[in-house]
Amino acid sequence: MNTLAYAGPGPWILFVPLVWAAVIATVVTLARRAGLRPGRRGRPGLDGGPDEHSPIALLGHRFAAGEIDEDEYWRRLTVLEEQFGRSATAKGRRS
Repeated sequence: MNTLAYAGPGPWILFVPLVWAAVIATVVTLARRAGLRPGRRGRPGLDGGPDEHSPIALLGHRFAAGEIDEDEYWRRLTVLEEQFGRSATAKGRRS
């Protein structure tokens, strides 16, 4: 006859959830370090283009709205490109 009584799962039952918590924390940490954050697609300024509030974008909006003429647009754009370090030929600018 079996004389051993079943005493339940024991304290090691906590080990499995702790392992899964460590795995999930590791995956989240690696994803954050790799830049994979939810809701961050198309962040302005990180795709190489100006964001909505940059001086170059504001200049383009003023030109599109007719507040400044083409000559003034190109003069100011040249100054802004020199200040921010973007090359003039990269955006297909006239020569």
